[in-house]
Amino acid sequence: MKKIINKLLIIALVFSTVMSCKDPSNVIYDVFDGISYGAILRTLEVTSANYNISDLNSKFEVVIEEQDEEYGGLLSSVNVYLTYIDKYDDGVDNSKAETLLKSIASSEFTTSANKLPSTTVSITLAEVFSAFNLTDGQYNAGDLVGFRLEVILTDGRSFSADDASGSLQGSYFKSPFAYTAAILCKPYPGDYRIVMHDTYGDGWQTNGGNGGDGIQVTVDGVVMEVGMCSAYDDGSFLATGDCAPNDGYDAEGIITIPEGSEDASWYFPGDAYGEISFEIYGPTGDLLWAVGVGEGGEGSLPVVLCAP
Repeated sequence: MKKIINKLLIIALVFSTVMSCKDPSNVIYDVFDGISYGAILRTLEVTSANYNISDLNSKFEVVIEEQDEEYGGLLSSVNVYLTYIDKYDDGVDNSKAETLLKSIASSEFTTSANKLPSTTVSITLAEVFSAFNLTDGQYNAGDLVGFRLEVILTDGRSFSADDASGSLQGSYFKSPFAYTAAILCKPYPGDYRIVMHDTYGDGWQTNGGNGGDGIQVTVDGVVMEVGMCSAYDDGSFLATGDCAPNDGYDAEGIITIPEGSEDASWYFPGDAYGEISFEIYGPTGDLLWAVGVGEGGEGSLPVVLCAP
């Protein structure tokens, strides 16, 4: 638990410095003097992560919470942008550049349990196709829809994905400002290979400071899980479960999707310290999805390989 202890010592040092009764000419006051604070959109819950190709009413839906230096008092609106990524290899690229779908005014927000502005962002598959004028034959299962949120403050400032560092995307802030939803289909059966890495060399810490859960794959309602064992033990899956053995830095695991499966969805619980990366390969050997170091926020993984 070395990293936990180190972090606590740093926090204690900063706290004692700030709370000191010494003259406010201390260096700490010079460091923070003149700093302006931005705003975040925290993910409270992703209630619907992907689309169903056969249901135009299927939706991507996420509950968000806005926080700024005045605890929501600066919120003006939130813009919702869409992009469309054509993954079907038929020689025609129907990918679409980013477009503004809608703007949600602050008056449409309610107050969350944290006493901050909160709202539900919900976009149906029909709305996606309409936004890009996509007709039958121009969209396919396996395509991806990208969502980007932008918070606009009353003083004219705006914040979005480009302003979100790895620390904002982590397990506390959960503020990636961006999401990806897959248009799902019947999954290709077979073994999916997950290649996992950790830059610190102590295994994965996902949604737990000393371990956490692994990548979860739900196939026809049955949950399977794979992850990189943690060097620590907090009673979670990665600490005590049947997880991938490793040297602390690299590991491989397999998820097997049975023949005849109707649907499969992938979920990653998050990256507590911004140290995790991984790649997912399908039964055909193709790279289906990759997450770079510190880029893995909690949420759905658009891993799609359709059955032949």
